[in-house]
Amino acid sequence: MTKTTKFWAVVPAAGVGKRMNADRPKQYLLLAGKTVLEQTLLRLLQADVFSAISVAISVEDPYWPEMGISSHDKIITAAGGKERADSVLSGLKSIRAMALDEDWVLVHDAARPCLTTADIYHLIDSLCDDDVGGILALSSHDTLKNVQGKNILGTLDRSHIWRALTPQMFRYGMLKNALEAAEGNFAITDEASALEMLGLRPKIVEGRPDNIKITRPEDLALAQFYLEQQQ
Repeated sequence: MTKTTKFWAVVPAAGVGKRMNADRPKQYLLLAGKTVLEQTLLRLLQADVFSAISVAISVEDPYWPEMGISSHDKIITAAGGKERADSVLSGLKSIRAMALDEDWVLVHDAARPCLTTADIYHLIDSLCDDDVGGILALSSHDTLKNVQGKNILGTLDRSHIWRALTPQMFRYGMLKNALEAAEGNFAITDEASALEMLGLRPKIVEGRPDNIKITRPEDLALAQFYLEQQQ
């Protein structure tokens, strides 16, 4: 890594979060006095490593323009897409006039507000000299079953199974090319899977278990607990 290498963040935030059964997208639900998205962006800003953070927002989103953080001088608004990969690619395109192919991009879920600065630094320190990049992840402690319908077909070897977290960190040019090559492919559920489709092998960096993704209503209370514990 050279001294001129820059770090950028992309936050796909165009989802609707149907499983929350709420009156608004989950990134705009309140968590410890702020919205989930504000908490997430504050964590990224506190790391003080990013030249800019591109947030991909749905075109019809009425909440984002009302949030003070949307006008922060390090935050860029991009148009969100139908799928996560579309939003991430839009975020990458929003910084193409500034970012170099060799710069690093960290893509982080809008609904992961408990990310720590320590994990951001840990990811960067672990991967900054890598040829491909990689992701924060957690090894699985549970017994994992291969299931068809409601029937168990077998038990998986959990020593080979890791749960993907975010941020996921890749070179700007490599990630943009991978996502462009994978456009329209529904098998692309995270950035690493786009790189994998090109035959590349992203690295695993062990993250913290409190870096949870808010998906269901009970996750909000758990996220609040983790935020309090981190302080």
